[in-house]
Amino acid sequence: MWFFFALLSAVFAALTSILAKIGIEGVPSNLATAIRTVVVILMAWAMVFLTNSQTEIVNISRKSWLFLILSGLATGASWLCYYKALQMGNATEVSAVDKFSLVITLVLAFFFLQDILTFKTIIGCILITIGTLVMIL
Repeated sequence: MWFFFALLSAVFAALTSILAKIGIEGVPSNLATAIRTVVVILMAWAMVFLTNSQTEIVNISRKSWLFLILSGLATGASWLCYYKALQMGNATEVSAVDKFSLVITLVLAFFFLQDILTFKTIIGCILITIGTLVMIL
């Protein structure tokens, strides 16, 4: 089931790039990011209430709060940079570099989460790196 949701995530991420590139024309990138963020907040909280998950907020540990807040800050920084890059470059190249985050995630997960890097994973990282370079050069 995780693969289905991951695939949907990829489809929606692709739509995000295309729709944002069209929508950002003539709009300051920070303002565009703020508008997008409000929509995401409304959608996320709607899902919380739809699934009746709001009661679980009291059970969140301090550690989880800290890391969720840090993750939110990283997401905000990523979105601000992404929209600025999208405003300045073309969607294909910006998206290719943005997806290079997979390689960075794998490296960080190896060092901080002790994820295992297999031969297959290393080859995949090399191919993604080469693919990213081919897309932008």
